[in-house]
Amino acid sequence: MAGAQECAHLGYCPYKDEAVGPLAPRLARDTLAIVLAGGRGSRLGPLTDWRAKPAVPFGGKFRIIDFTLSNCVNSGIRRVGVATQYKAQTLIRHIQRGWSFLDGRFNEFVELLPAQQRITAAWYQGTADAVYQNLDILRRHAPRFVLILAGDHVYKMDYGKMLAEHVARQADMTVGCMEVPVADATQLGVMQVDDAWRVVGFEEKPREPKPIPGHPDTALGSMGIYVFNAPFLYEQLIRDADDRKSSHDFGKDIIPYLVARGYRIFAHRFADSCVNMAEGKPYWRDVGTIDAYWEANLELTKVTPDLNMYDEEWPIWTYQEQLPPAKFVFDEEDRRGEAIDSLVSGGCIISGSRVRRSLLFSNVRVNSYCRVEEAVVLPNVEIGRNCVLNRVVIDKHCRIPAGTEIGVDPEADRERFFVTERGVTLVTPEMLGQQVHHLR
Repeated sequence: MAGAQECAHLGYCPYKDEAVGPLAPRLARDTLAIVLAGGRGSRLGPLTDWRAKPAVPFGGKFRIIDFTLSNCVNSGIRRVGVATQYKAQTLIRHIQRGWSFLDGRFNEFVELLPAQQRITAAWYQGTADAVYQNLDILRRHAPRFVLILAGDHVYKMDYGKMLAEHVARQADMTVGCMEVPVADATQLGVMQVDDAWRVVGFEEKPREPKPIPGHPDTALGSMGIYVFNAPFLYEQLIRDADDRKSSHDFGKDIIPYLVARGYRIFAHRFADSCVNMAEGKPYWRDVGTIDAYWEANLELTKVTPDLNMYDEEWPIWTYQEQLPPAKFVFDEEDRRGEAIDSLVSGGCIISGSRVRRSLLFSNVRVNSYCRVEEAVVLPNVEIGRNCVLNRVVIDKHCRIPAGTEIGVDPEADRERFFVTERGVTLVTPEMLGQQVHHLR
């Protein structure tokens, strides 16, 4: 077993904290990460009509997948495969532009793994199948450990600590987990663990999640982050691929199978490896709906946001566009360019308008006499004069006509745009009757 061999080779007590420090970098070098980035992201509605969810812009200059990839690089994991499938062109272009800085001469890479039907004449059928269909690539790189990640969540995590715990426990598989309200656990895999944090029960998206003993309102949810000993993973993927009754998914099939047969499956607490704690709680967001996406972006405009993007020790890497500084012009009583409690990215021009508690991505132009509040405005948007925008998400390349009011009359908005249950309005170029020939 890989964990036992590692401990025997190092000759140290695996449960001492001081062993984690020197062990983690070595384990990271022996690890290959697979980022699953092929999901449809259908809950984001029109925002994913032309792009996969991991490619959706977030935080003013990033894409959602940048957080997972940055976690890998910052954790010392420099061999990464990104499995893509649906509407992947934007994601592929972003990775090619922004993640080509790793040096192949040192066996470092971020490699694209599109669905190629390498093993079977089918697209990826599930999360486990997405890894299985790239089994020959994994074997060629010969990692000792394989880290399976989702590419559509926003969080900062040191995977090295999870790897060290995996080895210390001599685990076959380790599952990243966090405490969540029982009401939210119906969308996650829910685990039960013993006193040693060994997984003794697992149920994928249960209708009635089992709470943590002594905490009736809280459940232990899977984050979709898995560490495997590589030979053990290969064995289980091949076994699962031969099972015609399987849906070939880690949560629905692989984990329940392993737990039921007594394999050494352990849970790793996200709180123990989270780099970003907000009010004593680990920061993690699934921005899978328009409301959640809008709220998570606007959180960043707070004086002290829950997500620290200014942490120089754990930076978020991305494609760096060459853009001029943001510009604010005119200083007249009724025509003053200003932004209050907002984030304004490079290339933006706010010309005689007020922007309040909003997030503007790159190359946004706000013309005079506008009022923009609680707005998430994606790149390359132009807002005409005398517009009022309130509680909106404006997609890339929109041209908002002069005098347009959005977020003022919900009934009128529903006739033209996409309005959520919480009253957030999403606007895309197609809704405005505009043709966009650029990839989004």
